[in-house]
Amino acid sequence: MTDFSDFGDLGDIYQEVVVDHSRSPRNTGVLEHPTGCSEGYNPLCGDRVKVFVDCRNGQVDDVRFEGTGCAICTASASMMTEHVKGMDTDKVVDTFHHFHGLVTGLGDDGSVDEEALDKLIVFAGVRRYPARVKCATLPWHTLKAAVEGTNDSVSTE
Repeated sequence: MTDFSDFGDLGDIYQEVVVDHSRSPRNTGVLEHPTGCSEGYNPLCGDRVKVFVDCRNGQVDDVRFEGTGCAICTASASMMTEHVKGMDTDKVVDTFHHFHGLVTGLGDDGSVDEEALDKLIVFAGVRRYPARVKCATLPWHTLKAAVEGTNDSVSTE
């Protein structure tokens, strides 16, 4: 666990990663026969994302997304899919909570579990821009609904 204040300014790394993943998002497209699928909408920014998961034996075998969104939403969805592919579904939900705590500061005790978030830690700076938090978390809320099999539509409102 690392104290959030120890991160310093991740601005340059954050910008570089967001630009890369928003220009060349990974794991885009539709899964032919997903075990779960959910749609998400952020009316504040206009982001729309649809997440498809193929979960077998308690593990995410494949995950894809499609949609239109701002650079933060697209980068978050892209990095999310890379991070959770091959992960146990229970751990996906735990990672959702870690990520949500990182960008919102809600329930945050001042520390961040770097091991659980790995490269996603670059999104720590989003918490400084409350209007952008919903952009970063929309794909995660949508993934959680797809993995849990609720297949609900998700909204940030």
